[in-house]
Amino acid sequence: MVEKPSRRDQILNAAAELFARHGFHGVGIDDIGAAVGISGPALYRHFRSKDAMLGEMLTSISERLLDGGQARVDAASNADEALRELIGWHVDFALDDPALITVQMRNLANLTDPDRRRVRALQRRYVEVWVETIRRTVPEFDEPTARAAAHAVFGLINSTPHSAHLDRDQMAALLSRMALASLTPAVVTS
Repeated sequence: MVEKPSRRDQILNAAAELFARHGFHGVGIDDIGAAVGISGPALYRHFRSKDAMLGEMLTSISERLLDGGQARVDAASNADEALRELIGWHVDFALDDPALITVQMRNLANLTDPDRRRVRALQRRYVEVWVETIRRTVPEFDEPTARAAAHAVFGLINSTPHSAHLDRDQMAALLSRMALASLTPAVVTS
């Protein structure tokens, strides 16, 4: 049986959709409340402010990406499998949560300083999971090249909220193939 999301999660999901569509500053507390069927001021029982909502949302996204990515790498039997699993994880995240990808890309600057530092630290750790995995898979890549490749693959995969030309499974297969091909030495030219 699928567990019903908590009220807090419902609020965060609605806020993510609204922030993705209208931008952080284009959404008010009353808009978020209306989206979940409560008054705007009732949101303060769950979050102290709209800023706190965004902070929790982006921290949670970053933790989820890091934990999920690391778990898949740890469970893989070899470097090639780890890379395929990491790509699949990020593709699934981007396709299943496009609003969160959009909010993450557009709203980092709107976080409070402590939240921004926390999110950035988590993001750096996630990038390191990718860098280490890429370097184990493609030993000829030095660290700067692996880091640049990881960011390029993120750009490819994270662009999915802006394209709806294929169904979800077709898009997942396409993105996975493209990401893997971009990291394959036979495809890379010096």
